[in-house]
Amino acid sequence: MMNHGRTSVHEFLGDLVVYRKLVPLDSRLPALGEVRAQVGLPEGVTPRKSEPAYARVIVHLLRQARALDAPGASLERLVYLGDTRLNDGTAFANLCRAGEWPGLAFIAAERADPPEVEIVEKDGGTIYLSNRWAAVLDFDRFCQDQNFPLDQGTAVIVDLDKTALGARGRNAHVIDRARVVAVRRTVGDLLGSDFDPAGFQAAYDRLNQTEFHPFTTDNQDYLAYICLILGSGLYELDALLEEIGSGRLATFDQFITQVEGRSGALPASLGAIHSDVYARVRQGDPTPFKAFRYNEYQATVERMGCLDDDSAVADLLEKEIVITQEVREIALDWRNRGALLFGLSDKPDEASLPSEQLAAQGYRSIHRTETHAVGG
Repeated sequence: MMNHGRTSVHEFLGDLVVYRKLVPLDSRLPALGEVRAQVGLPEGVTPRKSEPAYARVIVHLLRQARALDAPGASLERLVYLGDTRLNDGTAFANLCRAGEWPGLAFIAAERADPPEVEIVEKDGGTIYLSNRWAAVLDFDRFCQDQNFPLDQGTAVIVDLDKTALGARGRNAHVIDRARVVAVRRTVGDLLGSDFDPAGFQAAYDRLNQTEFHPFTTDNQDYLAYICLILGSGLYELDALLEEIGSGRLATFDQFITQVEGRSGALPASLGAIHSDVYARVRQGDPTPFKAFRYNEYQATVERMGCLDDDSAVADLLEKEIVITQEVREIALDWRNRGALLFGLSDKPDEASLPSEQLAAQGYRSIHRTETHAVGG
């Protein structure tokens, strides 16, 4: 692998990007609130990436985006680049159904075992699974063999997290590390001198496991909040684990409701944070711990483009969130052939866009932040 210099995701996607709130960064496209009626989405609902309603919104935006730069051209097929067979595979199938398009998807996760390709059919679309990101070039040839042109009639979805940035199996651990740092920073700042780093790490590592997903719903906001409450002393980790294991505490909603009942025992500063998170959970906000997400944004951009240009590739992959060169290369090629490229990220907007204060200091959205491109 090589270091291909500095660039940003904006180079190949422009502002045709949406984060979790489904508000396109390209202001020419309508925000979620403007398209609810057209896609049959109730007020107050923001669908997640794997849900059929999400696909209806994205298909609507893709058609709007195609009309902007190729008036008269209609989208007839879909190509999808992602990193997870379940989540991205489901999103891909939903998009094919919503658009009534045939589709081909490339889903990769780098592994040390010999190169391998598996081709599977999923709800009318075909998924090309590989354990090498470099195989996206072979996937391009596969598209041609399937008489699947990458032209004006093709929409290309590029997943941002752990695909275009921080490729899974190659560089994704740096994204994960940034999130852990953000949780630690948030909890540490709020607890001040009462912060126990070892206790925090033990709680985070234990609860950030698949076995606890029914309780945390794999929601990092919930996990950060739980770690804060444990750090406050209101609950002990062993006692919490016992309650979860016994089934007496089955959901996060139960937990935060219990905290609400005991919130008078929290210090005033933590009580205010709890009240804010509790209110947002009640409102259905999937990212209720805003302080954590703002820290996640900063921890992420701190790890983009942070090393010198002459740094070794191994150091870049270990310490910096880098652009996947193979994805960048094929995306630029497909765009030159006329395909419409569109980026999706399930990362919360608060963790992806700078606050007004940070923007005034020169901070940029994740897809516009420069970092090194590394790959074959």
